Amino acid sequence: MRRADRLFQIVQLIRGRRLTTAAFLAQRLEVSDRTIYRDVADLQTQGVPIEGEAGVGYRLGTGFDLPPLMFTQEEATALVAAARLAQSWVDPAMARDIQTAIGKVVSVLPPVARASAESLALFAPAPSWALDDATRMRLQTLREAVQSRNKLRMRYHDVIGSPTQRTVRPLGCFYWGKVWTFSAWCELREDFRGFRIDRIDDIEVLPERFRDEDGKTLAEMLRRLEADPTRTLV
Repeated sequence: MRRADRLFQIVQLIRGRRLTTAAFLAQRLEVSDRTIYRDVADLQTQGVPIEGEAGVGYRLGTGFDLPPLMFTQEEATALVAAARLAQSWVDPAMARDIQTAIGKVVSVLPPVARASAESLALFAPAPSWALDDATRMRLQTLREAVQSRNKLRMRYHDVIGSPTQRTVRPLGCFYWGKVWTFSAWCELREDFRGFRIDRIDDIEVLPERFRDEDGKTLAEMLRRLEADPTRTLV
C-alpha cells in the first residue's frame, strides 16, 4: 500500500470509531506500531485534528471531514450482500431502513458497479426458525430503548418457565446465530444480566431515563466478560 493511501485509511479508521488505538491501526494496515505513530504525527503536522496520544488512543476533533467516498465495485457488492443477510434478523424498522439505505447507495454508483451490486446472486431467505413477529417487535423496542436510554419493566420466563419481573437499564442487543439476547443492568439483582428476547412475555418502556454510572455501563460489562469469558449473565 502506498503511504498516501495508508494515511487516508488511517483518517478513515479513526473517524469511524470513538477511540482508535495504534495497535488496532497497525493490525488493520499490516504495519508496525512505530509506523502508525510516525504517520499520525505527520497527519497532525499537516493540520488533521487527530486528538490523543500513543498508548491511549486517537480520535478526530470536531469539524473535520473528508469529501464523500465512492465505493468500489467489490465494496458495493459487499454492502448489498451484508444488507440481504441482515434483513431477516433485525426488527422491522431497521429492515426498512437497511433497504432504503442500500437503495440510496446503489443509485449513486457508477453503472458498472451498480449492475454488479444489483445482479449479486446471493440471497438470505428467512429459515423456518427465524424470528417471529413478536420477537422482532420486542427487538425494536429494546434497540430503541438502548438508544434513548429509557429504563424498562418486563415480565420474563427462564428456561424452565419460571416467571420473574424486572426493572432494567438496557445496554445492548446481541445476536448469537439463532437467538437474540439483550444485556442490561438489573435493578433487582444489582448486577449485569442477559435475557433471551424470545422469553420476554411483556415489556414496558418507562419514562425514566438513566445516565452512565460507574460499574453499570456496557463498557464495564464487556470488560468483565473479557476478564472472565466463562462468566454468565443469565
